[in-house]
Amino acid sequence: MAKNFRDLSEPEILALAVSLEEEDGRIYGDFVEGLRESYPATAKMFEEMQEQENGHRRALIEMFRQRFGEHIPLIRRQDVRGFVTRRPVWLVRPLGINAVRKQAEIMELETRQFYEKAQERVTDASTRKLLGDLAEMERQHQAAAESLEQSLTTSVREQEDAASRRLFVLQIVQPGLAGLMDGSVSTLAPLFAAAFATQKSHDAFLVGLAASVGAGISMGFAEALSDDGSLTGRGHPWVRGVVCGLMTTAGGIGHTLPFLLPNFHIAFTAAVIVVAVELASISYIRHRYMDSPLLAATLQVVLGGVLVFLAGVLIGSS
Repeated sequence: MAKNFRDLSEPEILALAVSLEEEDGRIYGDFVEGLRESYPATAKMFEEMQEQENGHRRALIEMFRQRFGEHIPLIRRQDVRGFVTRRPVWLVRPLGINAVRKQAEIMELETRQFYEKAQERVTDASTRKLLGDLAEMERQHQAAAESLEQSLTTSVREQEDAASRRLFVLQIVQPGLAGLMDGSVSTLAPLFAAAFATQKSHDAFLVGLAASVGAGISMGFAEALSDDGSLTGRGHPWVRGVVCGLMTTAGGIGHTLPFLLPNFHIAFTAAVIVVAVELASISYIRHRYMDSPLLAATLQVVLGGVLVFLAGVLIGSS
């Protein structure tokens, strides 16, 4: 059962302080490992903060030994009421740099408040001085965490922004674009084949809907099972799978919805217009995020779309 902070003895307060510093230091170590490759400058800052937390822990251990002996009881933050439960953002790979900075700010604020309250509870002058010094250091850490963004030089910030963009492209844009292209192009053949074969909007809508949902499920699982992201840096596989699956379905649904119109010729014309908009959008996304020349991206996407569209028309007309 968790204890109230006011019920802790002085040895328990010092033991808790040791545990908090050890936990914070290990979390900062995880931040360093998670950020080192993509955000080396920010990783270096957290490495320095980790060393300082280790120094705090050693000072607290020495104080405990001097006053209470060698055995330090195990008491952790979850054993005391009032501490906020921490979401383990340090276990997520890849680490989000903004989430890390926010987490560091919260950690330092909480630890500083702990030292300020602990200082009020102890009576030994040397211990009070140590706790006060640590509270001031945590206040400085909190200010450093709040100003991490401002403390980076322009060139370093540009590098980290570029790294964030690369991760966004790898984890979101690439699977989403793959799904959008597959859904927009692969469903053209069955949709327009059914449209020309039946000349009925409702029948074409059902075929397009089935093709879109089926393609979304298939692409979602294919993306999720392709790799776990640990070596490629492409992020959590199921997140990629969901993004890819939803975009695949959206790509197919877009030119399927016009066939809800009862008039076949109006529905067909509207669907062709939607297809043109979809292919233009895909071309722009490839140009914007994949650094493909706009003309080349447009030719590639439109050529593929036209070929699949013609295949559906020919099959449906036969």
